[in-house]
Amino acid sequence: MQVMERQLPATPNTLKQPPLLPRLRERLETQFLPHWNTQWGGKCILHGRPSGPDAIRLDGNDYLNISGHSEIVGAQIANLRCDSENVIQSGAFLLDAHPSRRLEASMAAWIGKEDGFICQSGYAANVGLLQAIADEHTPVYLDTLAHTSLWEGVRAARAPAHPFRHNDPAHLSKVIARNGPGIVVVDSVYSTTGALCPLREMVEVAEQHGCTILVDESHSLGTHGPQGAGLCAELGLVDRVHFITASLAKAFAGRAGFFTVPAELRYYVLHHSYPNIFSSCLLPHEIAGLAATLEVIRASDDARVRLHANTRRLRATLSDIGYPIHQGTQQIISLEAGLEPDTMVLRDRLEERNVFGAIFCAPATSRNRAMVRLTLNAGLTESELDEIEKVAREVAPIVKPWDWPIARRARAGRQES
Repeated sequence: MQVMERQLPATPNTLKQPPLLPRLRERLETQFLPHWNTQWGGKCILHGRPSGPDAIRLDGNDYLNISGHSEIVGAQIANLRCDSENVIQSGAFLLDAHPSRRLEASMAAWIGKEDGFICQSGYAANVGLLQAIADEHTPVYLDTLAHTSLWEGVRAARAPAHPFRHNDPAHLSKVIARNGPGIVVVDSVYSTTGALCPLREMVEVAEQHGCTILVDESHSLGTHGPQGAGLCAELGLVDRVHFITASLAKAFAGRAGFFTVPAELRYYVLHHSYPNIFSSCLLPHEIAGLAATLEVIRASDDARVRLHANTRRLRATLSDIGYPIHQGTQQIISLEAGLEPDTMVLRDRLEERNVFGAIFCAPATSRNRAMVRLTLNAGLTESELDEIEKVAREVAPIVKPWDWPIARRARAGRQES
């Protein structure tokens, strides 16, 4: 065991620490360290090489390429310079005249809902909402690829969780029939694969069984729908969906989350959503920046067109080369190499050629379904798109994507059908 301990990287200026609990020590030595030393080769799987000035970055979520936008930065600077007496306190204490409440009202009206809450993150939004609207007597039905924060929200509510097969409305209907009405939880665009939810069919199943439905629009708010109002708005489903949540760290390129509520639930949620009660509100310049970002996003139709055009182009090219990316259709592209060592090789070969994605592995994915996730944006130039395609062709004979487990499963499925 001591040999394994020495293989962990030393931190600078390490101070003497009290001993760990024996159970934690056991977990470290039997569960984590063997994996660290064998599968990961003694280094963090998530950390590749530093990106240089010529790198093509496909590892972020700024889909509309608005980071550093002059109107957003200007709003933040103006707020920081103003001589105000803002009090930093729990969001539960903010009055209706507070800028946060104006932003919540603007966000809700944009989406087409009565009211909403600004939170510290998309994670806090999902946990806080589900913890408030579910309880131990409320079955919650989650798509198997629903974001981890949604599963954690169910756990915080102590509600029974019932998974259903990914994007399978018929299976959802069967599971509800066995367990009774409850809350259906889906993502509009799934964060690891870029798969689009069959949202209309999911809403119909929820309605047939008398269920509430919650849609996480983290990866479609800003990028889909009229003025970027999301997939629910694009499909005309806003008035049939009970709750919409989103991380504002994606198209909004900020640090916050949001969820909608009916007006009649505002004060109920205010008194029952723990992340809102027991966390401080966002800082004033963050609120000012998000308010400016909302206006930028509403006016970004051209960026949305470019984003979807870039998505269609790169997905078509990668598919033609032989990359098995059939599990998704949107701006998130999953290169699912499967085993973690194979995924690290894929990441390293891409980074050697100045294309940077992000490794996703367990617990963000299922075990042995690790991937390099590429997230596209509206700012990619023609020369950058050409270079990405060139690199994908160069790397393919090295990593052999046609032999990845996901490719073999797809071939087997076609043969069976």
